[in-house]
Amino acid sequence: MLLVHTQKITPRLNYVFRHICTSILGVKVEFTSVIETFISHSGPKISYGKVAMGNELFFQSHGLLTEQGFEDVDVALSKWNTSVCFFPMSDKSALPFDIFAASFYLLSRYEEYLPHVKDELGRFPVSESLAFKGKFLEKPVVDLWAYELKKILLANFPDLEFTSNSFKFHHVVEAKRPFEFAHRGFLRNFFGYFRDLSKFRITRIFSRSRVLLKLRKDPFDTFTWMINSNKNTASALSVFFLLGEGMSFREDLNTKKDKFEALVKYVGDYNEVGLILSYHSLHDYDQLNNEKKQMEELTHRSLNSTMNDQFKVNLPNSYRDLLELEVNHDFTMLYENAFGFRAGTCTPFLFYDLDYEIKTPLLIHPMAGATSALKKLRESEAEMLLETMVSAVQMVNGTFSMLFSNKDFVSSKENHLWRFFFSEN
Repeated sequence: MLLVHTQKITPRLNYVFRHICTSILGVKVEFTSVIETFISHSGPKISYGKVAMGNELFFQSHGLLTEQGFEDVDVALSKWNTSVCFFPMSDKSALPFDIFAASFYLLSRYEEYLPHVKDELGRFPVSESLAFKGKFLEKPVVDLWAYELKKILLANFPDLEFTSNSFKFHHVVEAKRPFEFAHRGFLRNFFGYFRDLSKFRITRIFSRSRVLLKLRKDPFDTFTWMINSNKNTASALSVFFLLGEGMSFREDLNTKKDKFEALVKYVGDYNEVGLILSYHSLHDYDQLNNEKKQMEELTHRSLNSTMNDQFKVNLPNSYRDLLELEVNHDFTMLYENAFGFRAGTCTPFLFYDLDYEIKTPLLIHPMAGATSALKKLRESEAEMLLETMVSAVQMVNGTFSMLFSNKDFVSSKENHLWRFFFSEN
């Protein structure tokens, strides 16, 4: 156990210390503001504050963890070891920056509460993020900082025990459009034929006809391959389905059809099934609740995991809705058009509500990104980026999560990288 002395024990301080020390490093941590208790403690101990009390292991405080609410914070980035840092401290501190305040800034998504220019879908764009501007988006800096902290703690307390996590993969699949042609309804297929004819896409017309005549399997129905491939790995797999209204006519599907319901139940027999909360319901709690109930009636299980359509997160309201819905896990912490760690970590973390200054039970699962972002690169560049980021997560025993689509597993030359990565990890 590590004892931390601080003048004021705040919810922010409790939250970030427990994420870094316990969730990442596996060290139990306790706090005290009583000097006598700190002095009499014979085990590993550190102090965190503006000034050191004596010769103890001291980490200087920036002050962010004793504040309330949010306001513009001066953030000046500096290079440090193999990554970056901010909130610099004096040479009296065991680290040259306040690792705890910097980590809190990223984990709480502090910058997303501040005024910013939203994109056309009302989302926080990657271009506004500190990680993108500082060119450290592709590094799980919170975890890297935590392991540097571990070195300092071990140098001072060789007997301090750490129970680190083990590196793992958690594959996430977005199945907004489980079928390309089948079970789409007469009207959608009629317009599909018309669109294909107008563009002289003869091969696509032929493929649609074969599927509708039940002469071949729908190309987007890759779920059996997905499940069988995942059986041969130790990776977790979560598959998310959309039950509400799609963003476009092509994404809409009659989710009351027996074939769709059978598909969801089939996937749920082998892996976790989650719900994609439809874009148009994100500001309508009653509609969100209806979609949740529909999924629970379909699977006959409590819904534990969701993601927001189009990866739209409006803090703190989006996550407060999930808490009200009693959803335990969110998988929306990524950028659609950029690969990297939106919250600076590859370790699942609890949502901290900056308005209410409380740690909540909602567990946020950060993802490295979606295949949609990698498809903008050449295959060799995408493969190199994947290898680099997987290695970075391995170094800190984190969880590498990437968002696929069921369409990524259609057997084709274009999908070789995604099929290989999914089936081999």
